[in-house]
Amino acid sequence: MPITTHTPEAGIVEIIVDCPPVNALTVAEWFELADRVLAAGADPATRAVVLRAEGRGFNAGVDIKEMQTTTGFDALIGANKGCFAAFAAVYDCAVPVICAVNGFCVGGGIGLAGNSDIIIASDDAFFGLPEVDRGALGAATHLARMVPQHKMRQMVYTSATASAEELLHYGSVLQVVPRGELREAALEIGRTIAEKSPTVIRAAKESLNGIDLWDVKRSYRYEQGFTFELNLSGVSDELRDDFAGTDKGATKEGNDS
Repeated sequence: MPITTHTPEAGIVEIIVDCPPVNALTVAEWFELADRVLAAGADPATRAVVLRAEGRGFNAGVDIKEMQTTTGFDALIGANKGCFAAFAAVYDCAVPVICAVNGFCVGGGIGLAGNSDIIIASDDAFFGLPEVDRGALGAATHLARMVPQHKMRQMVYTSATASAEELLHYGSVLQVVPRGELREAALEIGRTIAEKSPTVIRAAKESLNGIDLWDVKRSYRYEQGFTFELNLSGVSDELRDDFAGTDKGATKEGNDS
């Protein structure tokens, strides 16, 4: 299965995304990820969630192949709603969510990591929003939680990426480790949280969301409106076709969120 849930040890739920070749998720997979995250948090036995991925990178956004081979706007609307649901699930999960980021974290990956409570990254990890190259906007809301405001703007306008070490400097990444040590580093943070009172930790998660400086759901939804406008204008299809190539049957990487 492309998305699986495990309990490697008491109190810790591990959600693993494995959608080759680049962990670009279909509409159904975004909703499945949301359901799994919320279900993990709803279980009274869960004290922390570790969200990680297998393969080349953490997440490459939506599946552009699905987007470009679906007539009308069903895939776009589905991707918008699926990404919204998944990002919100990470934010709303009743317990802390630890993102273990390997390789690329772009597009929708930024929404997941930016809404998480703690980020651990491998030393080959990098973060970015190449949305403008695909005729889309979105997840700047979440990138702004990871880098300073002007850095975020530069990254959006130029599609530039930032390394895990750079985000470690900003304080949004807690720890950078060799890729082979990433899972264990994330689990170790989970163990530390799991040792605390689950009642207090759940209250802490709710209270921290309550004092957040801005409404991440409303902010992201506002961004999504511009993505839909760009699609209606036709420019998004042109840019996605250029990115994906003319062979609509070929495997394509995804980046939109």
